[in-house]
Amino acid sequence: MSKGKFIVIEGLDGSGKATQTKLICEKLTKKNKKFCKLSFPNYDEPSSALVKMYLNSEFGNSPDDVNVYAAASFYAVDRYASYKKFWQENYENGQIIIADRYTTSNEIYQLCRLKKSQWDEYLCWLEDYEYNKLGLPKPDLVAYLDMPVEVSQKLMQNRYNGDNSKKDLYEKNVEFLKKCRETAMYTAQKFDWKVVPCSEGEKPKPISEINGLLENLIEPLI
Repeated sequence: MSKGKFIVIEGLDGSGKATQTKLICEKLTKKNKKFCKLSFPNYDEPSSALVKMYLNSEFGNSPDDVNVYAAASFYAVDRYASYKKFWQENYENGQIIIADRYTTSNEIYQLCRLKKSQWDEYLCWLEDYEYNKLGLPKPDLVAYLDMPVEVSQKLMQNRYNGDNSKKDLYEKNVEFLKKCRETAMYTAQKFDWKVVPCSEGEKPKPISEINGLLENLIEPLI
């Protein structure tokens, strides 16, 4: 049996990844398609312990207090545990895999902490580490939900009812997130991700419109 199709929904915090992933899965259910829905990091599992410590600032108050290769490894190991424990069999038996974040987040969030001259070296290392050394599946499609940080921050204010203390290490650092958007677009171009524009100026596009754009990308694969 051939392996399933693997689709990743990527984007910065507040871009609508969880909402769009949910809608995609609802439509796959209506079409009687077998699928497995994933979300990373997998906070319910022990494998995410180092990720939670990192995001809760237990290693320092700035992302730069942990070097990019160590931080990338925290997330990669969590993905590896998830793959071996929960979805390897589904994938190898032909099921569609829908993931909210993946290796792609390691490419965005860690890359922006490096000098631009080091970007390609890091991306080469990460792709080899996760896809070759760890043996994690490579996505068939990465759809990047592109939304300006100023817009996504307003949406996150609603998510947390205006309580900024609930934001994690990344979410509370607006300048860092702006750099992440730059690295996301760089990585998208390098690895042929499909960029989905999610705003018109300072306003987010309707959820249904964004979902329609995603459907057009996903439909040919399934």
